[in-house]
Amino acid sequence: MLDLKPSCSVPFPELLKEGYEPQKNCIVANVGTKKIVPLMESFLRRRDEPFFFILELPSNRRDETEEDIAAERFHKDVYYIDGLRQADALALLHSEGGLLASDGLSSFGFGGHFSHDEIMSGKYNVVTLYGKDPFSLQELLNAHEIPRTENLVTAWDTFTENACGTAEPYRICGKTVYDLPSLYRERGMYFAERREDF
Repeated sequence: MLDLKPSCSVPFPELLKEGYEPQKNCIVANVGTKKIVPLMESFLRRRDEPFFFILELPSNRRDETEEDIAAERFHKDVYYIDGLRQADALALLHSEGGLLASDGLSSFGFGGHFSHDEIMSGKYNVVTLYGKDPFSLQELLNAHEIPRTENLVTAWDTFTENACGTAEPYRICGKTVYDLPSLYRERGMYFAERREDF
């Protein structure tokens, strides 16, 4: 069974297992909570280029329009830090990785400025990898004992109108992911855009 984030719950956890499935433009994986940070660290260490960090947070409800709320159409706020050296990206991951990997509401990841390879950890332990060399991304997952499967079942596949998951913010020493934009503003974190959250 998948080691699910402590701030998430799903109606049928027994259906979820670690694994990955190559898709047309990416690789989608179920990754246990304890493996998210080590997987991202390996991703960063395999690349010699500047990185960007991306953080996606659900928008504050008061920033949503009445029409959007009525239509249950919500948004997320997207933040970036650009031009991170490998050492700086690793330091950020080591400092905040425990919080980010355990949080149920946010998505986060890293990408290479030159290669455009990217790794994103989202809700319910779904990790998505993008890159021009799918084989190297599969090698990365295999190295962390995340097996390939032809029929990956993610939490999203199990939800129905009557049985859906829950996700909450995670707190470490009084800090949540919502504190990160202000904490990292002086290190270059900036608000990029508000997107519809599908």
